[in-house]
Amino acid sequence: MQNIIPGVAIPIDGVSIPVSRILGRNPGPMTGPGTNSYLIGTQRLCLIDPGPVDEKQLSNFLEAIKGNKLEYILVTHTHGDHSPAAKMLQAETGAELVGIIAPDALGQDHTFSPTKIWGDGDEINCGEYKLRLIHTPGHVSNHICYLLIGEGLLFTGDHILQGTTSVILPPDGDMGAYLDSLQSLKDLPLRYLAPGHGAVMNNPAKEIQHLINHRMKRERKVLLGLKKLANSRLDDLVLVVYDDVAEHLIPWAKKTMLAHLIKLQRDGVVAESDGYWKIL
Repeated sequence: MQNIIPGVAIPIDGVSIPVSRILGRNPGPMTGPGTNSYLIGTQRLCLIDPGPVDEKQLSNFLEAIKGNKLEYILVTHTHGDHSPAAKMLQAETGAELVGIIAPDALGQDHTFSPTKIWGDGDEINCGEYKLRLIHTPGHVSNHICYLLIGEGLLFTGDHILQGTTSVILPPDGDMGAYLDSLQSLKDLPLRYLAPGHGAVMNNPAKEIQHLINHRMKRERKVLLGLKKLANSRLDDLVLVVYDDVAEHLIPWAKKTMLAHLIKLQRDGVVAESDGYWKIL
């Protein structure tokens, strides 16, 4: 990401359909360099994840579009760093909004209103290219990845990130669903992963398996932590299970750890009583 300038459309190599990444102007501890937006096509365009409301970035989008027809604005999910600018960009372009409405959960953008009901397997046909919606719940329940058919390029939003892992946010986020969603992606003919944060990745099978392995390793660490602490509260357990993360990330780690515990509870491995967790 060193040579990526916020707001500037930078072409992605290795695909025949033009795709440009436009880095958001929202760097931060949870967004890294910023949110990636992606502009697809030459005349009939799609833009994925316009990010937060930002008048300057809106101008950057319109400059990148260069008078061509923006037909669709696609949203991977409705967190504040991905979807709020969709309404403003739609007002400027008349583009159709694609995605799933926000769930009833904290941190969701309820201004996002898709043009119609979209679902897993739906396709968008822009003549020179097609995109397929792939429902990938886990990080949140309404998460969608978008596959550029024929190119093997998957736009992964926050489902798969480069250089880090997604926070799983229960009760709407679900660790079991996340692992199932990752597993399902292994069946696709993928060549590249274009994440919501970070650089494009060119070894999808390796990246996906690495994430699965990482989550299962963390699950084992949760169980080891419960063995060590016996009946344990989240605040104590997280310091053992996530002893390898920075202190400022512990509140987010606790959310993901709770997602692991809920999965293990469903699996019949652990139980909770009055805020204390134990192995059965």
